[in-house]
Amino acid sequence: MKKITISETVKYIGVDDKDLDLFESQYQIPNGVSYNSYLIIDQKTAVMDTVDKRGCDKWLENLERTLQGRTPDYLVISHMEPDHAGSFAAFAQKYPQAKWVGNARTFSMLLQFFDVDLTDQTVVVAEGDTISLGSHTLQFFMAPMVHWPEVMVTYEQSEKILFSADGFGKFGALDIEDDWVDEARRYYFNIVGKYGAPVQALLKKASALDIQTICPLHGPVLMEDLGYYIGKYQTWSSYEPEDAGIFIAYASIHGNTAKAAKKLADILEEKGAPRVVIMDLAREDQSRAVEHAFRYDRMVLAAASYDAGVFPPMEEFLCHLRAKNYSQRTVALVENGSWAPSAGKVMKEELETMKDLSLVGEMVTIKSAIKEETIKELEALADVLLQ
Repeated sequence: MKKITISETVKYIGVDDKDLDLFESQYQIPNGVSYNSYLIIDQKTAVMDTVDKRGCDKWLENLERTLQGRTPDYLVISHMEPDHAGSFAAFAQKYPQAKWVGNARTFSMLLQFFDVDLTDQTVVVAEGDTISLGSHTLQFFMAPMVHWPEVMVTYEQSEKILFSADGFGKFGALDIEDDWVDEARRYYFNIVGKYGAPVQALLKKASALDIQTICPLHGPVLMEDLGYYIGKYQTWSSYEPEDAGIFIAYASIHGNTAKAAKKLADILEEKGAPRVVIMDLAREDQSRAVEHAFRYDRMVLAAASYDAGVFPPMEEFLCHLRAKNYSQRTVALVENGSWAPSAGKVMKEELETMKDLSLVGEMVTIKSAIKEETIKELEALADVLLQ
């Protein structure tokens, strides 16, 4: 695993998981994922979160080696989700004297997951409370619904480190060299995206702190250009489009709807669209489609009719968009139906449940296969999208 250096007194003790195929049993992670945990070494020692049980043995090895014969004084719990809390039982068995630090909601939830006796071992903290480790001071800030109700973040005052829980996380193991923004965006909108307002509230708290390093629970430690990462989170959590472009998401049964979608993409590019991205919802990872939908300011949905409704891959995609608070975008529709087109009606009704969307242009209706008249309608729709 790639060596992660934070400082002389703050050590990375997390693990990579390259064997898991689906994060949260739904998101494809071809480059794996990291479960991040940290150890602060001072007069007292503090472990910052544990890891998924899949990485427990390796994590305990990392922790023991880094402790160099010492024992943990504190385990700080920022998030109770099993990919971070999965090693609690093993930690409790190995280090029975450690104090466990969390908020009131943390400990009520902990007992739902684990049968552990923490009598006289819990330290309950609230907004702004501090714990001194010696030269290091931990200060706690509540971050409810980013993206669970018990979440809190920890600011280490002397080294100006924000332990940011799932904030600023991304998919991908740490020894994979990739661009942070794409997998961080996909992670954000699919994991945290519903909770823009709570993220904005946390960013407001963070703006009052002098942050020099961000240590998330997934993905790389961030030490440089923090304004860039924070700026991305400001944009994402406010639901503002990140880039000018048109995302075409299609769900095609026999290929005719796909041909129409691809033809529209060609027309848009010929007319000078700033960027056109097209995706087959039946065959590609839906989490990437969600990422693209939020990234760009315009979207076209093209789907076949199915059982008097809409082809299920499009139905699933719309469900994801609604769940993640898709809003503040321009959308156009293309439907296909051989005898009773129904996809457009269903898509329109779903979109009308979402906030601040602008449906533009005349919906293009294909009767089985695209014809010359269909191409003219796609041309007209392209002109509206490019206005």
